[in-house]
Amino acid sequence: MDWRSLVLLALFAWAWEARAAAPDPVTSVMWDYYHQRLLNGEAFVFDDKIRLEVPPFAEDARQVPIQIDASAYRGKVKRILAWAELNPIPRILDFAPGEHLEPSLAIRIRVEQATPIRAAVLTDDGVWHIGSARVEAAGGGCTAPSVVRSEAGWEERLGQVLGKRFVRGEDSRLRLQVSHPMDNGLVGGIPEFYIEEAELRDADGQVLGRIELFPAVSENPTLTFDLRDDRQAEVWLRDNNGNEFQAAF
Repeated sequence: MDWRSLVLLALFAWAWEARAAAPDPVTSVMWDYYHQRLLNGEAFVFDDKIRLEVPPFAEDARQVPIQIDASAYRGKVKRILAWAELNPIPRILDFAPGEHLEPSLAIRIRVEQATPIRAAVLTDDGVWHIGSARVEAAGGGCTAPSVVRSEAGWEERLGQVLGKRFVRGEDSRLRLQVSHPMDNGLVGGIPEFYIEEAELRDADGQVLGRIELFPAVSENPTLTFDLRDDRQAEVWLRDNNGNEFQAAF
């Protein structure tokens, strides 16, 4: 390798370091910890092209909507992670969108207190692009008693999937809700019981996208996916007790 190549590599590395060294948009004392724990200390940049939308205040800390949009990197996204830094169970999801899905999704989560929320998007150049937001909350969303378990007949509705497709030009949006308590193990006497895997598949069984979920997700979880066409889609889910659920749209 000649000296010109070495100089170019050094300049490239310096440019990424300079971008990553930009101030944390939400000034969290936990960022370095999660950078090492969840991103293995890999190259990153705080990036306002990653749109992470949360309400300014969580009126119901058990049902906090978040929306992640990494469409600025369409065709380059390998993986999307999300977490709430001050939650007792911080991880929210690990999403791998396929070529027929937009790198975006919406979901509802629990928060225990006011917390920074992160969406980390891994692009095909090996760099994590970090979207940041902060939600204020009165607290208690992770340790509040289950609403689902207080409803009569919830066991019979376990795994019921309700959803609808919305046409958006040549594309479509799928919104769905799954009946499930999503127990996080933080309420006395109730062990973890939550949906941990989901796949969106087409009519031929081809996987369009995979998502791993964690107990920070709200009861009766809602998910929104954006498809790049109007092909038939089927959702497959499995909880940590081995129950499997399916529905076609």
